[in-house]
Amino acid sequence: MLELGEARWIGLAVLIIGVGGLLWCIWDFGRRGKGTLAPVDPPRFVVRGGLYRFVRNPMYLSVLIALGGEALLFSSSWLLVWAAIVAAAFHVFVVAYEEPALRRQFGSPYEAYCRAVSRWLPRRPRS
Repeated sequence: MLELGEARWIGLAVLIIGVGGLLWCIWDFGRRGKGTLAPVDPPRFVVRGGLYRFVRNPMYLSVLIALGGEALLFSSSWLLVWAAIVAAAFHVFVVAYEEPALRRQFGSPYEAYCRAVSRWLPRRPRS
């Protein structure tokens, strides 16, 4: 158990940021990508706006931020362990399945996006 006292309430703000990021990404999938998260209606375009300007996987990062917020809020070291397991699973899924599938689906536009935007570490967009 983490002993955070009143500082654990910072976790609520972190949780809200994570959920907000996730909702923003879902919105951008529909608005910019002209699709949804559902495999039956995937985005038709590479989404490069919104949070996707800073990192290629903001949806996964948002989930991890939300889990980190929960771990702080509930003072739970087990939730931190769970977040690490989820992060590892996300990485394996992205590298082994998602990126190759997106390369096949979108071709050179996705390749250019990969060269310009980091997979996991947010940074200022390159021109």
